[in-house]
Amino acid sequence: MTATVTVVGVNGHNLPPGVESAIAAARLVVGSRPALQRWSATARAAGGGSAAIHDQPRTIELTTPDVIPDPTLAELAAAVEADEPVVVLVAGDPGYFGVLRALRGHRLPTVCWPSVSYLQRVAAMIQRPWDDVTVVNAGDGGLRRAVNLCRARPAVCVYTAPGAGPAELGTELVGWRRTLVVVEDPGGPAERLSIVDPAEATARTWGEPAVVLCLADLDQVGTAGWLAGGEPVPPANGWALPQDEFTHREGFGSQPELRALALARLAPRPGTLVWDVAAGSGALGVEAARLGAAVIAVEHDPGLCVRIMANAKRYGVDVRLVDGQAPESLAGLPRPDAVFVATTRPDVLAACAGAGAHRIVVEVRDFGGIGPARDVLADAGYTVDGRLLFAAPIEGLARGSAGIEQAASTLLLWGTRR
Repeated sequence: MTATVTVVGVNGHNLPPGVESAIAAARLVVGSRPALQRWSATARAAGGGSAAIHDQPRTIELTTPDVIPDPTLAELAAAVEADEPVVVLVAGDPGYFGVLRALRGHRLPTVCWPSVSYLQRVAAMIQRPWDDVTVVNAGDGGLRRAVNLCRARPAVCVYTAPGAGPAELGTELVGWRRTLVVVEDPGGPAERLSIVDPAEATARTWGEPAVVLCLADLDQVGTAGWLAGGEPVPPANGWALPQDEFTHREGFGSQPELRALALARLAPRPGTLVWDVAAGSGALGVEAARLGAAVIAVEHDPGLCVRIMANAKRYGVDVRLVDGQAPESLAGLPRPDAVFVATTRPDVLAACAGAGAHRIVVEVRDFGGIGPARDVLADAGYTVDGRLLFAAPIEGLARGSAGIEQAASTLLLWGTRR
């Protein structure tokens, strides 16, 4: 068996040079309708202009671009087994969110001819380096993860999909300071570049395929780094930072031990959204953002709101501030994956428990609040657990001595559900 699957990246309607012989020899050609039309023209040219190509090969049209369904994969395998050369036509670079993984996963022998990826093309069109850009595929139900990455990171490229295009992204990003660079039909005859804000993206009808570069600052080119795709997670200098690493008002600073346990139960990570309700100085929310999550901090005190934004700026994270009193200010916010609540007020806790998060962590200020808070979480369908924390700093270690300072105690409850 010597036949292979030749995977060809199509740049718009253009094929990479050098693939003519593979195209002429193909007995089975798979691709989207525009890609098959381009193949037909190339094959006729390779055959001397004849419309009747030697033993006209079979074709399979992909209804969803760059997604090969299982029955088609089975046909590819059968063709290779019968020693029939196969060509698969896809967009851009087949190894970059493309079909190459699926073909290799089925142990099919492959040869790959890539073209310029969508990310390379859109970045070049606005003269922006792209080695700091985080890339996400919004297909296969990935719109929510893509949106949360766009909320959390300053430069994200979204490979869109039906039902997860520029309009849907724009709808979810209203309220965040973002610019969307949209390229429709990249490399094709209908290629069009648009630079819009989220509200404008929501109001327009977009052609497919489209790629979106979501930027916090259109003119910012990013900093030089050693790792593509943005800052590494977790952050290099750790988390659960000391209290004095944050600007806070006396009595409103959170203990690092509390934050360490709360973050462990909230599980913030890229693609998730965390609410920090009654946020105080915002230390918990800032730490969640440093771990890659998108964060909304809810606080009504003007002085604390200023501190939240100062702490976010200090650590270079994008925390969205909702300046208002909970629970009223929670109405209309996007559904969170996790919620931290620094109050046991029944109305606030009930609103947070009803927001649909998989995880919720509650700071309880007194023993009398444990039972009512537990009941609210349980009634909302959460499995509840908790801990009483005692943290006592060791004084004098730097000088070679040791003494225990007065211990501070904190109650944490958390709830989890599917």
